[in-house]
Amino acid sequence: MTNDIKEISIEDKDFPISLKKIKNPPKKLFFRGKFSKEEKTFAIVGTRRHSLYGKYVASQITSGLVKAGLTIISGLAPGIDTIVHKTTLEENGRTIAVLGTGIDNESIYPQRNISLVNEIIKKGGAIISEYPPGTRGTKFTFPQRNRIIAGLSMGVLVIEAPEKSGALITARFAKEQGKFVFAIPGNINSLTSKGCNKLIQEGAFLVTKSEDILAKLGINIKKEEKKLIGKNEEENKILRLLEKRPLYIDEIIEKTKIPSQKIIIILSQMELEGKIRNLGQNIFSLK
Repeated sequence: MTNDIKEISIEDKDFPISLKKIKNPPKKLFFRGKFSKEEKTFAIVGTRRHSLYGKYVASQITSGLVKAGLTIISGLAPGIDTIVHKTTLEENGRTIAVLGTGIDNESIYPQRNISLVNEIIKKGGAIISEYPPGTRGTKFTFPQRNRIIAGLSMGVLVIEAPEKSGALITARFAKEQGKFVFAIPGNINSLTSKGCNKLIQEGAFLVTKSEDILAKLGINIKKEEKKLIGKNEEENKILRLLEKRPLYIDEIIEKTKIPSQKIIIILSQMELEGKIRNLGQNIFSLK
């Protein structure tokens, strides 16, 4: 097959056990990359139109779960899914993308994530789908693939989701399959938080940090307190500020009293060194 695509059937001994147990299991899976019959997997999904809050939380929670040894599953969609896959790779973790299209390069959605797909495969992850090569995505295929995301996972976390969101379909499948459902609480006036807040009202576990999820999954990790140290007093001032919350560059300038031209140079250098992360629109957080 093209693009190094392989396939596995439900009759095969290496077919994921957890998927065999769900309602309407896929009879066949197509995959590229490394496929594993059994591993500790967890799904993180969310809206395509995320907020900066959602982006920050997705990065933080994903990072913590990867460090605990979990394989992270998501759907490769624009928005939260893409952030989740990219963060996992940045943390040298393994990630699996479940698609609602064929997994040949011509069919993958979104097309702008082809380079991300290649990186996922290169770094030991996989992309999978029940749909054969050449299958284009439809209003039916994307919701259907969500049962596979849930079925492969020990639990599902929804980061941000409007009231009508594909991420909520994944959460519903997880609940039906008897999996843990988690949600990030959000501003009651935010449209992208309405779905998550409703999930919590309906019994989903409220999450504020990765440890909340790990505790529910019964995974114990020894937390290492690593305090970042800057090269000089100016960097240390910035690091101490960002320990509390992400900040706009204007706030950093105001609180540190460092001139704007100099702060731009310092922040750029700290980002290159992996100490901080630019969340977009000149909002910075610790990495």
